[in-house]
Amino acid sequence: MEIKTDIYLGDSKEQLKKLPSNSVNLIVTSPPYADQRKDTYGGIIPDNYVDWFLPISKQLLRVLNPTGTFILNIKEKVVDGERSTYVMELILEMRKQGWLWTEEFIWHKKNSYPGKWPNRFRDSWERLLQFNKDRKFNMYQEEVMVPMGDWAKTRLKNLSDTDKIRDNSKVGSGFGKNISNWLDRDKAYPTNVLHLATECNNKNHSAAFPEELPEWFIKLFTKEGDTVLDPFMGSGTTLVVASRMKRNSIGIDIVPEYCEMVNKQLKPVELYLLEPKVKYEKIKPERRIAVR
Repeated sequence: MEIKTDIYLGDSKEQLKKLPSNSVNLIVTSPPYADQRKDTYGGIIPDNYVDWFLPISKQLLRVLNPTGTFILNIKEKVVDGERSTYVMELILEMRKQGWLWTEEFIWHKKNSYPGKWPNRFRDSWERLLQFNKDRKFNMYQEEVMVPMGDWAKTRLKNLSDTDKIRDNSKVGSGFGKNISNWLDRDKAYPTNVLHLATECNNKNHSAAFPEELPEWFIKLFTKEGDTVLDPFMGSGTTLVVASRMKRNSIGIDIVPEYCEMVNKQLKPVELYLLEPKVKYEKIKPERRIAVR
């Protein structure tokens, strides 16, 4: 299988215009949060964040395949002692653009360092918002199933009569469960909370993903040969993982040093995949970056 990786150097809002419509199967990205990464991305104040991001999300809506998914890792900040509302405002405006806000995943940072402020404690989680263009999208749930574990050994050991029928919710929600359905199963479906450690070795980037994060979503929403896009590529974790999993990938970043760093990271991936076709425009003999 021929695997292709393209790296675009420049502003995402402009570089995305060069991609064909409906050409991407999965977008996984973490844009700079409000007032964050000022040295590299300039920092966007909370009041301006929605206006800054909407032209980008408009292009992402265009390039995403109708059966594709957009995963947005984002978190609000605290301003004058209270949570900013820019994430909620962004969700509402993106819905007006035509996005469907399908799901919200929580990334629990299980190695978060302890800390407190006068009116709050350390954050140990971040949002991963799922958006889609259509209600029918590709989702391969079996690919992320987890071992049943100790729960099955205890909860399923001695089933009551209630466990063997559909036990309707006592609050009248219409939901119910039949515990006996899980007998003789080795795996179960996960929840929407991902318990992953943060990336301690930050790869010369201030906010690097742990590889397990994009890997989980790539498994869930794509198959081999699909195309994964990260319009705020940074250290390139999403691209490296996608290439290793035999997905095509596209990365965009405004910082030349990050593009160079990702190019170097992709070299061992090339060996792993034997002969992937990685497109680059040579600038200097010792450096290869796709400048568009």
